Amino acid sequence: MRLLVMGGTHHVGRAYVETALALGHEVTTLNRGSVAPAPGVESRTADRTDAAALDAALGTDTWDAVFDTWSSEPVVVQQSARLLADRVGHYGYVSSRSVYTWPIAPGADESAPVVEGDPASTAAEDYAAAKRGGELAVLESFTDRSLLARCGLILGPYEIVGRLPWWLGRIARGGRVPAPGPISRGLQYVDARDLAAFMIRAAENGTTGTFDTVSAPGHTTIGELLDACVAVTGSDAELVWLTPEQVEAAGVGGWTELPIWVPPTGELIGLHEGDTAAARAAGLSCRPAADTVADTWAWLQTEGFPSARSGRAGRLGTSPEQEQALLDQV
Repeated sequence: MRLLVMGGTHHVGRAYVETALALGHEVTTLNRGSVAPAPGVESRTADRTDAAALDAALGTDTWDAVFDTWSSEPVVVQQSARLLADRVGHYGYVSSRSVYTWPIAPGADESAPVVEGDPASTAAEDYAAAKRGGELAVLESFTDRSLLARCGLILGPYEIVGRLPWWLGRIARGGRVPAPGPISRGLQYVDARDLAAFMIRAAENGTTGTFDTVSAPGHTTIGELLDACVAVTGSDAELVWLTPEQVEAAGVGGWTELPIWVPPTGELIGLHEGDTAAARAAGLSCRPAADTVADTWAWLQTEGFPSARSGRAGRLGTSPEQEQALLDQV
């Protein structure tokens, strides 16, 4: 197939490009040109927020499928979808389970209620509304020719958000590392490469619809994940396990301050307990957590740790004071 990738140099986009090339597809990327394209890729340069520049860069070419991860102003997706409606057969859009009204209930699936969204909106501050607007923008032009992948936590190499890199970096430094329990707390996520493979197969097979595209609940546990971090880094770190109650007593939260983990009770519980049977039935296959950890560590050793981001994830990880407060609970 001829595939058009909007972006293609970071995180999920980079994983998509590499996976597509490995499967023998022709890949065209469109981005601002700030990062060199991967070998074997036809690169187009434009700021896609500029509709005229986007039109000029794409010319009159056609593609079998387009892949899009845009998470800012929905109108940008709307412009792209309208421009490509008669020139692309399939639109794969990486959305988010954040489009569901909060809090997400344990066991929720694609039928759960969603937030309001406007496909013509120029606002980007509300991530959930922006992603929902992006979905609606795709559906306007590709009603029966699109796949909306509502992802949760995305890990693996190129994860510029930095959740798994934070754990790997902290554990690599060694010493006593506060570890949020219980050890058996199940985790739900998707490796970016598995997400990419799922979406490429969907384009190949003509699979359409909306899918919560993350692993089954309990694909791994926080204990297995952090043990894998210790093993792959060769660290002398001692994981000091705390109960959720001890974490709360220390005034430390899950998801960002203790990345990836959330307590087994409370409003965050649904982040690791969604019903993703539909995606798995449609072909989503998730590799072992140990592989994701090892490959992420190998990437970090080659390219370095991602820079701290000031976006929606906020500051990741615990401060030295928070870490001490956690250890004081033991």
